[in-house]
Amino acid sequence: MKNLPLILASASPRRLELLGQTSVKFEVDPAHIPEERNTGEKPLDYACRLAEEKARAVAARRPGRYVLGADTIVVADEHVLEKPFDHADAERMLRLLSGREHEVTTAVSLVAPDGKTETRTSTTLVRFRSLSDTEIKSYVATSEPMDKAGAYAIQGGAAGFADRMEGEYSNVVGLPLQLVSEMLRRAGLIGS
Repeated sequence: MKNLPLILASASPRRLELLGQTSVKFEVDPAHIPEERNTGEKPLDYACRLAEEKARAVAARRPGRYVLGADTIVVADEHVLEKPFDHADAERMLRLLSGREHEVTTAVSLVAPDGKTETRTSTTLVRFRSLSDTEIKSYVATSEPMDKAGAYAIQGGAAGFADRMEGEYSNVVGLPLQLVSEMLRRAGLIGS
């Protein structure tokens, strides 16, 4: 089964582009599962559960294949900042992140053909410089933040917002390449 392409259980163009930077052959089959946090669920548990649910949902309809699922969350003061509901919500999130540090965590889940699942996480600390109200409104008006956790794309219009980062940049984009490559190597899907 290792000669069959890996399946990426994601519709994210950012994840597709990042995974394309590895040597693994893959196809895309988005999971399309509800992304709702359970009451009292810790942020890290939430990200891990969603990554696993995405991978398992696709593995169930594509038996005998390796499937990779991922979920990225932005956390500030234990508050999970999901994708914004509307422009006002995006502005609220960016004001919350302005001048402060937050965590970006991506959970990655790899389901093997035998159903064995490995789920791991990568966290990057990001500090935003102070953002003016005009900057926030201008950025949100582009609509770029609307499908992004935390209401920003570090590789896009928010590239100049961060003044400090500790951890893997690709994690903030949506897929921690170092971690994913390590998992794929251990599974024998890419060379060492």
